[in-house]
Amino acid sequence: MFRPLNPTAIRPPFARYSHGVEVQAGNRLILCSGQLGIAPDEGVPEDAGAQAELCFENIAAVLAEAGLTLASVVRINAFVTDRAHLRDYMAVRDRLFADPLPASTLMIVSGFARPEFKVEIEVIAVGPAR
Repeated sequence: MFRPLNPTAIRPPFARYSHGVEVQAGNRLILCSGQLGIAPDEGVPEDAGAQAELCFENIAAVLAEAGLTLASVVRINAFVTDRAHLRDYMAVRDRLFADPLPASTLMIVSGFARPEFKVEIEVIAVGPAR
C-alpha cells in the first residue's frame, strides 16, 4: 500500500521513521485527529510513555472503525511538552511500528488544553479501497 522514501542523497533519518512515504493509487486515506493520553474513564497517567501508549491505543481504536490497524499508518505527527519526554515517546513508537516505517515528525510544544497532558499524536493512514 505504501513505499518508504529514503533517498541516499540526503542524511538518513535520525530515528526509526522514513523521510517520505509514497501511497499507491486506489487506496483510502484516513485522517486521525490528535489523540491524547486519556483513558475512557478519564484517567491520565503521569508518565509520558504511558500517555504515548494510550494515544496509540486510541488511534488504533479510530483506525479499527475503518477496518485498519497501526500497520496502515503512513504519517505520524507527535507533540511532547518537554525534551525529557522524547525518549519515552520514541520507545513506544519504535516498538509499535515495523518496516515499512511511516514518515514522522516530532515537535516540542509549550502545552495542551489541560496541563496534565504531555503527549499528543495524530496520524494519517491508508487502506484498500472499498
